[in-house]
Amino acid sequence: MAEIVLTAGVPHTPLLWRLLRPPIPEDLGMVASNFDRLREKLAGSRPDAIVLVASDHFRQLVTSNMPAFMIGKAQEMRGTHPNEERAFGLPFVRVPGDPELARLLLGHRELPAGFDFAYSDEPWLDHAFVVPLLYLTPQLDVPVVPVYTNTNAPPLPSARRFVELGRHLRASILGSSVRQRVAVIGTGHLAFELGGPRQFLGTSPDPEFDDQARKWMADGDVDAAVETCTFDRLLAAGNLTFQFLNFLTCMAAAGGRPATIAETTPCRFGHEPFFAWEEM
Repeated sequence: MAEIVLTAGVPHTPLLWRLLRPPIPEDLGMVASNFDRLREKLAGSRPDAIVLVASDHFRQLVTSNMPAFMIGKAQEMRGTHPNEERAFGLPFVRVPGDPELARLLLGHRELPAGFDFAYSDEPWLDHAFVVPLLYLTPQLDVPVVPVYTNTNAPPLPSARRFVELGRHLRASILGSSVRQRVAVIGTGHLAFELGGPRQFLGTSPDPEFDDQARKWMADGDVDAAVETCTFDRLLAAGNLTFQFLNFLTCMAAAGGRPATIAETTPCRFGHEPFFAWEEM
């Protein structure tokens, strides 16, 4: 039977790629340390595959064809787009996939009850996928199943829907007859604004939201998170705060348990999220 060996949530801020190298700026020291800590925990869990839940930034999902959720099921995937290489210095990469695990999550012959996933045999990974992989699996040697989420183009899936996605991932993996060790990783933001008046102020645009978010994860309080994370509340915290919903998927994929790591790490970009649910 397949098992979930680690569930985690990390940031994917692309500007970190140029900054987290020696000498690491003082305000980013804890961000680097937390990436190191989760990389070690992931390596120690010895996953055969990673299910990576991340928001697409109008790359694979576009407004002419915008599914709520999409699964990539290629044998190999390319990563980073030309403008991300120019703007952030991100490298072009090739990432191994796991088509069999992707088909398990997607449905071999029928879509799973309650989820009408879109899928792609030619997924192209943007920074939301590439940045976490570069820090957590620097050799890019663990097969990945990308799960794309729409957190950018309303109407968005509700917070409850992201929880249901996590429960589906958990049930599908644990119900598989294939002996496989799977890690579930989500990426996103806490309160975050891009292009608005609260961008890069050196502090969070909504510290109250960040404190609540950390407590939801630490307590495993799925219901409070769903009740609070309405469209209006997330928008009030910053126009990219919707990507926090990916962490609700992680909490649900971990069975709704309290996180063993729940940190909102302060830095020049606000608070960077680091969550983990370790298997005992």
